[in-house]
Amino acid sequence: MMTFGSAVSTCLQRKYVDFSGRASRSEFWWFALFQIVVLVVASMIHEAVYGIAALALLLPALAVGARRLQRLVAAAVFRAVRGFPGAALLERAAEPAAGQCLRRAAAGSGAAAVVPAVRQ
Repeated sequence: MMTFGSAVSTCLQRKYVDFSGRASRSEFWWFALFQIVVLVVASMIHEAVYGIAALALLLPALAVGARRLQRLVAAAVFRAVRGFPGAALLERAAEPAAGQCLRRAAAGSGAAAVVPAVRQ
C-alpha cells in the first residue's frame, strides 16, 4: 500500500505521462485526493492559478486513471462512450436486437449469430 507522498511522487515524477502498467488502488485514490486539494487551494488563490494547476495535473490524472483501469479496458471504453450525446439512443436501439437474438438462441433455432434486420 502506497503512502500519500509516494503516490504523489510516483504520479508527478516517475510516471507523469506513463499510460502503461498498473496503478494500485491506493496510488489512484491518494493522487485523486492530492489533485482535489491542489485545485481547491488554487481556486481560492486566483482563477488563473486554478487554470494552470488544472492543466498541470490533467495528464498525470489521465495517466494514473488509465493505469488503474488497465484490466478493465472494456468498462473504460463503455464509460467513455456513455459520455457522448446520443449514446443512450444507440444503447436503446441495440436492446431489441440483442433480445431477439437471445430468444432465438433459447428457442434452439441455431440462428443466434444472425443479426436481425433493423426496424424502421
